[in-house]
Amino acid sequence: MRAAIALLDGGSRALSYYLGALVLVLAAAMALDLPQPGDVVAWALRVLGVAFLAMLSVLILSALYSWVRLTRRDVPPQQRQAWQEAGLHAANGIATLALTYTLFGISLGIGELAGQELTPATVQEVIRGLTERFSLAFMTTVIGLPTSALLRALLSISGAWVEARADRERGGT
Repeated sequence: MRAAIALLDGGSRALSYYLGALVLVLAAAMALDLPQPGDVVAWALRVLGVAFLAMLSVLILSALYSWVRLTRRDVPPQQRQAWQEAGLHAANGIATLALTYTLFGISLGIGELAGQELTPATVQEVIRGLTERFSLAFMTTVIGLPTSALLRALLSISGAWVEARADRERGGT
């Protein structure tokens, strides 16, 4: 029963941190007089797509869940190390996802270009399609790589901090 409660507690905390971060990002966008939150969400769905956003969310939640478990005082040192590794792998997964979608978007753009005849009459439409595909490609990188780096830093620094705290509590230096 304790394991189930710990699982639910960690999951609810990770979800709270994730949703809180989303609210803060949208609030910052509004404070900077950027588009309204509904417009930002519509843009993200249109440019990035549901699949990318879903996989990104799962990986972020996995990293945050690992971070929550890592920072709990009642977790033994071996488990803390495992949670830190799991979180770092989830964060690295975000970078891999971003770069995969970048290559995917570029491939779609090149494939679209190769499949069309380029004439003065069609050049406008071809460029519009390329821009759409390349937008997917580069925005996934712009979003994914900094998110991955932020989560890796959070996990690494927290892991070092938790280890130093545990050493102090054991009477070490």
